[in-house]
Amino acid sequence: MDTRQPVFAQLMEFLPTYDFQQCVQRYKGQYKVKSFSCWDQFLCMAFAQLTYRESLRDIEACLRSAQRNLYHMGFRGKVSRNTLAHANEVRDWRIYADFAQLLIGRARRLYANDSFAVELDQTAYALDSTLIDLCLSLFPWAKFRKRKGAIKLHTLLDLRGSIPSLIIITHGKIHDVTILDQLPFEPGAFYIFDRGYLDFARLHKIHQATAFFLTRAKSNFQFKRLYSRPVDKSQGVQCDQIIVLKGFYPKKDYPDKLRRIRYFDAIQSKWFVFLTNNFVLTALTIAQLYQSRWQIGVSREVRVIQSVRVRPRLKDSRPCSLEGTVAREQDGEALRHHSLKGGCATFQVVTCSERKRSLVTRIPVAETVDNERRQQEITGTSRTRCFSPAGYQRRHGTKDYAGTGEALGVRRRNLDEEAPAYNREWEVAGMAPGWRIGL
Repeated sequence: MDTRQPVFAQLMEFLPTYDFQQCVQRYKGQYKVKSFSCWDQFLCMAFAQLTYRESLRDIEACLRSAQRNLYHMGFRGKVSRNTLAHANEVRDWRIYADFAQLLIGRARRLYANDSFAVELDQTAYALDSTLIDLCLSLFPWAKFRKRKGAIKLHTLLDLRGSIPSLIIITHGKIHDVTILDQLPFEPGAFYIFDRGYLDFARLHKIHQATAFFLTRAKSNFQFKRLYSRPVDKSQGVQCDQIIVLKGFYPKKDYPDKLRRIRYFDAIQSKWFVFLTNNFVLTALTIAQLYQSRWQIGVSREVRVIQSVRVRPRLKDSRPCSLEGTVAREQDGEALRHHSLKGGCATFQVVTCSERKRSLVTRIPVAETVDNERRQQEITGTSRTRCFSPAGYQRRHGTKDYAGTGEALGVRRRNLDEEAPAYNREWEVAGMAPGWRIGL
């Protein structure tokens, strides 16, 4: 008998439950709550984030497909879509906001002595924003274009550990530079951002707060050089100048001196012009510090810097999900129950990703993390593998290990030979022949 805990339960053990209950009591989150507690709600949303669920119906279907393991995963009852939707609407959001700030504070202390790409004693923050597309028929208040709705997510990322320190959600039409008015600047810290945040009046406020900023200059930037510092051009730094702004309004907005550094990146074959109010660090350190800002975004060559979430294809996820759902009688009953409500829920249960099953399985967390790192090393070796690992193997005849430790070569099957077996399994699930995609 396997007595080990599921991976999801092992991950949740790292969370301080006592501090979470303190947040719940602070805002009376358990008031008139009988069965579905705030902790169950948090587990549902954490499971949805770790398994990339996209809707409440998707969360409900995937959790019910693993009904036998819910108790061992930490849930104390069945998860209903209406109950979860009501909890998300009614319960105080400040419970989870305070708990998130508590976790961020603990994580920053853990990464305080961690190695950084640049030898820097101060804290370095990267500021950037991204658009989240919304449906105008559901969110008419978020009109961004004529036929497009969106909101903007502004993130202040601590580069030592890549921990988000501040997240602000605004309307999609809000300009990025206006977020600088809402940031509490930490004295002595570095704030790194791109040219979209170039506003000399706001930069001067950062300078007055005894903090440092680092940004890039625009092509029409006008200045007056006071003097130049000696540089080593073999390292890529072409000039290191002390300047003041030209023009009536720019000089009025920022009357103090600035530092201008021109740097050539040999990897990208591109020139960069940096502006900063720090006169102590070397020019090469300033250039390397700006390169660390790319951890928050995507470079121009479409090379993903941060790890992205890839939705699994149907032919890759169906056999594994059929082993975990259709092969069991209880899960087959759950499929038939959802098929009465609509084919969408049944389709989501059958096509649930392997990542969901890996969280339910009873394997050590260390083994799961090791497999995930191995997959990241494989996909990071070349751009061809980044875009299509399976296609790379078919062309070159190699076998690499996926995030679940399973060889991707095993997934290559002849669907014509396996069609009768799949037909029998889909009939057990109570699904219509029209859902047999690819057969």
